[in-house]
Amino acid sequence: MPSLETTLTAERTTALTAAGYWKNETLDRYLDRWATSRPDKTAVVDGAGRLTWAGLAGRVERVAHGLRAAGIERGAVISCQLPNWNEWILLALAALRLGAILNPIPPTYRASELRFILRTLGSEAFVVPARFRTFDYVEMVAGLRGEAPALREVFVCRGAPGPGMRPFAALTDTAWESRADRGTLPGTDPNDVAEVIFTSGTTGEPKGVMHTSNTVLSIIYPLTARLGFGEHDVALMSSTFGHQTGYLYGYCLTLLLGSTGVWLDVWSAEEAARLIEAERVTYTMGATPFLQDLTYAPALERHDISSLRLFISAGAAIPRQLVQDARQGLHCAISAGWGMTENGLVTCNGLDDPEGKIFGTDGCPLPGMELQVVDDKARALPAKTEGDLLVRGHSQFVGYWQRPAFTREAHTDDGWFKTGDRAMLDGDGYVSITGRSKDLIIRGGENISVAEVENLLFAHPKIANVAVVAMPDPRLAERACAFVIPEPGHTVTLEEIVQYLELKELARHKFPERLEIVGEFPMTPSGKIQKYRLRELIARRLGMEPVR
Repeated sequence: MPSLETTLTAERTTALTAAGYWKNETLDRYLDRWATSRPDKTAVVDGAGRLTWAGLAGRVERVAHGLRAAGIERGAVISCQLPNWNEWILLALAALRLGAILNPIPPTYRASELRFILRTLGSEAFVVPARFRTFDYVEMVAGLRGEAPALREVFVCRGAPGPGMRPFAALTDTAWESRADRGTLPGTDPNDVAEVIFTSGTTGEPKGVMHTSNTVLSIIYPLTARLGFGEHDVALMSSTFGHQTGYLYGYCLTLLLGSTGVWLDVWSAEEAARLIEAERVTYTMGATPFLQDLTYAPALERHDISSLRLFISAGAAIPRQLVQDARQGLHCAISAGWGMTENGLVTCNGLDDPEGKIFGTDGCPLPGMELQVVDDKARALPAKTEGDLLVRGHSQFVGYWQRPAFTREAHTDDGWFKTGDRAMLDGDGYVSITGRSKDLIIRGGENISVAEVENLLFAHPKIANVAVVAMPDPRLAERACAFVIPEPGHTVTLEEIVQYLELKELARHKFPERLEIVGEFPMTPSGKIQKYRLRELIARRLGMEPVR
């Protein structure tokens, strides 16, 4: 494997370690701790059953030795496209034991994305389900394996492997620990690249984000303090481990706490409510669609969810009306937050924040993280002024995989990361995300913040969800188009939307000038709407080039 160029420097390592943000820990050491101190406590619950901390540790050891026996060594990339199953956790921890690099991939990706990822990373091992949601992964991998020349091993979970592949059970069911020649596992240095995960692609250009154990864990330590997490918490995680939300706040957080993780592989508000009751779940995390589904789910009338104390919602803009409805319907704290694959959850609301902050902002930065809002000339803007959001701090990624030019372009000369988000900071340092830079519609020279329009329309009684995007216009360059998912049994017209916004006294130039009724939105695995695809769709219907 070629050497990796990262942004990590001795100066950064020394400074962040001295400041206490980097503790030079790896999660497999926490696994050892819990396997010794609480061996019989449930660590993992999934559709296949339960694993205690001792049981989890034993299986991890077997998987690590099995992978090494298959020729997977320190520095190798292991790609994983599993749903939220216990095998994912086993593999992630085994990679740390080996000093290998884990590459989580959402189960929704198909041959086109996989071909690019496997070849770009030079993945040496790939772990997939036999089938998931009726899709045949074995057949897909068989068809693309010849295009990934570095791929030496394919392991298949919960089903029959194809030719030249092996069952994952061959790793967990082999008593590697009894073999005299098993050797010593090298482990992972906390400053080595331990994870590479590709951006979700809301802009259509995926990049491999590199993280170390120190960058990953440093954003979790302060979160546990702000939100009062402890060993007695029980997590429900349906956000895929193939995305940074599930990776950080399902996998990493529960390992750090030595708490219990309940994994849901296919999101269902009904099943989520059932699991909250059955497992006495105390917190969950997901993007806006998860919060919306659970808040308005009829299942809440049939299940006791009183154990749920916290719902963290991040990854996409949250309509303020939804936050209010969720607090009332779920009877738990709602912590809105903001973050990215490149840096984790940078901001969130605290448990004791006043309602004005909870309903009106996306929280304030966790300790050690800084935000700045700037104009188009990179000049800092005063409070309550919308601009481009920059961030820097201890959890910042260490570069894009083999794309140093992309890495440099993504940062300012003094180390701020250009998020691509539009935002405002209030006088107390709380941030309000107003949209992506591409979401800023410029209609005849007038700026339209789509988040403002979407927040108003989301409260319309006939609208279940809405996304406002720019559509091309020969005279004004851009106009606003509203893609709307109506409430079941309802429809809505553009005239009704206009009348509604008039009652809300919104400036006329911000009104959507076209309405598209749809049944669903194109989404990333983390729940973000892929607005570039909506811009492309409306442009095709108009016979014009999409707004970029």
